[in-house]
Amino acid sequence: MSLNKQDQLNNIKEDFISSQKVLQAIGDETRQSILLVLMGTDCQTGLRVGEITEKTHLSRPAVSHHLKILREADVILMRKEGTKNFYFINIRSKIGLLKNLVTDIDKFLEDFH
Repeated sequence: MSLNKQDQLNNIKEDFISSQKVLQAIGDETRQSILLVLMGTDCQTGLRVGEITEKTHLSRPAVSHHLKILREADVILMRKEGTKNFYFINIRSKIGLLKNLVTDIDKFLEDFH
């Protein structure tokens, strides 16, 4: 069953609302570079702030700040090991919400344009 135009627009609006934190978190170029480092590592246990700092050439405080934003958006996770924190991509993250958003926009454009 196909939804009418207004119902589809309402779905897209809901997608935008639910994706807002993720969109803001991954929309920043610095955070994108941190995500690329985390995605590019072969390390299964995650990376420490110092390792991310080395690979991105950002200051430690900057990396920590951006990691906090990515964590709050549920894009990455942190694992504690004693006093050490390891950061890694959250494979069950809210990034899937973006897929819904794009799919719904695609369907809308297909149906009405």
